Amino acid sequence: MKLEQTESTGVARMRKSAIKGIGYHVPAQVITNHDLIDLMETSEEWIKTRSGIEERHWVKGDEAASDLAFPASKRAMDMAGVSPEDIDLVIVATISADYFFPGVSAQLQDMLGLRNVAAFDIRAACSAFVYSISIADQFIRTGMYNTALVVGAEAQTKFINKSTEGRDIAVLFGDGAGAAILQPSIDESGILSTHLHCQGKDMKNLWMEGPGSSGSNQINKLTIEQARTYEPFMNGREVFKNAVVRFPEVIQEALDKNNLSIDDVSLIIPHQANLRIIQSVAKRMGVGMDKFYTNIQKYGNTTAASIPIALCEAFDEGKIKAGDYLILAAFGAGYTWASAAIRW
Repeated sequence: MKLEQTESTGVARMRKSAIKGIGYHVPAQVITNHDLIDLMETSEEWIKTRSGIEERHWVKGDEAASDLAFPASKRAMDMAGVSPEDIDLVIVATISADYFFPGVSAQLQDMLGLRNVAAFDIRAACSAFVYSISIADQFIRTGMYNTALVVGAEAQTKFINKSTEGRDIAVLFGDGAGAAILQPSIDESGILSTHLHCQGKDMKNLWMEGPGSSGSNQINKLTIEQARTYEPFMNGREVFKNAVVRFPEVIQEALDKNNLSIDDVSLIIPHQANLRIIQSVAKRMGVGMDKFYTNIQKYGNTTAASIPIALCEAFDEGKIKAGDYLILAAFGAGYTWASAAIRW
């Protein structure tokens, strides 16, 4: 672990990273619950009761994940006051890359005019942004890198079935991107700890089967039956049941690691999967919903982008100030779940 010496005391301390800039971007196209009624058999009440969602943003035409990641990254860089020459690591969290390979990170490195720096994608679905923050934090703690760009970007609505047959998925998801710049902390602020978990035995309760190497020859002419594997599948009941257990567990894990109580935390920013899940988590933890930041009503579930978008909006609304303790928490496909304790 890299140690740094403070100028005031001369005492060595562990180097850690801090979030120096954030930014987000969503597509211009807004899809309301009423708009969905024209596409499938559903209703405003059905959607709001089950998810809390009122509208979401969908990409349109050729708009892709990289097109969302670019402006979000620029805004984070502007806030942090960093130039393309400063960035030495790019991590993109996504399950909806523009292409099967390479990842969005390679495109973003080029779009931003960066040096030939390390760039890679993380495919941990809804937990991927917290996973990516953890990875970037480790690189900065060891001293290998000094300025990391971490992005959650999704254009996943291109993969959903927007008909009555696919409505259980279609009404939930939206597109967007959120970004953060991490650099070494110069004070008490920073990433205090991160906590990552996976339980692969339940992966088929929330997955997308294709395209993948497990099936037959993928270059054969795509049949209607094959195409069905290219849509996400979710066992909503099982996902809900597991999420309301894992969220409190991983939040408490972050609190315990840092000797914090829930009262010490100014805000919990959870993955915006479903309002009923967040409400159930709050009830299990014995805290009010004012402890949790939610914006799912405006964006739906933007998977890896949901936490950074929510972080940006909470900051813009003045809900986050210097010295505040924050907890980021996510649960998603894999199953994966994760949390991060942060002092702003």
